[in-house]
Amino acid sequence: MGAETVEAARRAAVQGFVATRFGPRGTLRLHRAALGLDLLRAPVNVALSPVFLLTRIGAWLGRRAGMDRMAGWLASRRVFLPSDLARRLGDDLTGFLRAMQAQGLVPRLPEADLRRAVATYTETRNAVAEITTSAIVLVVGLGLFGATTPGIVSLAGPVAGMRAERRAIEEFALGSGLGRLWNGVFPAEPGTAQVVLTGIVLAAGASVVTAFAGLLADPVQHWTGIHRRRLMRLLARLDRGDATAGVAREHLVARGGDLADAALTLWRSLRG
Repeated sequence: MGAETVEAARRAAVQGFVATRFGPRGTLRLHRAALGLDLLRAPVNVALSPVFLLTRIGAWLGRRAGMDRMAGWLASRRVFLPSDLARRLGDDLTGFLRAMQAQGLVPRLPEADLRRAVATYTETRNAVAEITTSAIVLVVGLGLFGATTPGIVSLAGPVAGMRAERRAIEEFALGSGLGRLWNGVFPAEPGTAQVVLTGIVLAAGASVVTAFAGLLADPVQHWTGIHRRRLMRLLARLDRGDATAGVAREHLVARGGDLADAALTLWRSLRG
């Protein structure tokens, strides 16, 4: 086949895979795998995300410094707990790539390189799920409190304050009506322990949202062509014999949101 014919066949195959796996029906079937132990793995994987990013940055720096052995070791570290959803997607993507290899559309690579490329793709998709959860938290903060809340840390304070206010009004000795007036003049302030406990509860809930965020993110990425372009970049790396992607921008965006969340909370604390 000519180069143009091969490229057209690759694009058609990728488009079909993306439509089947990440369209509304496809992503619904995919997320059935998350109903189970993935609900317990999700909070652990969210907590491990900064560790994952550090290993990938270390691998990138190692390659730039000519320390290929160290870079390869860091890049091969699988930090996240393997989820059933990621395993299901990985199996589907591996089967797709093997079928393309059989058709001569993708070069044949060692099995370890193929697994690494698939793992890199699923990890990037997980980062998008975290970004989606952060966007949901931001919308909730703006809608309920009129405040910018790029993450759970900055949302915990307003939620704890709302709970403290509601409790103070309900328990006011002269009734809730006067309690509401009193609280308008002397607003109830949540204690540190209450804010921390609220943050823990919200983080647990957010991790569950992250496990199913793909139900929203996958169709959007399918309709906008993001999934297709990401998969085409994967094929381009396989053409070069490079199974790693360096530090994907999705991971940087996700961790950037965490930093913005912490910085905003610190700024509000300093302002009182």
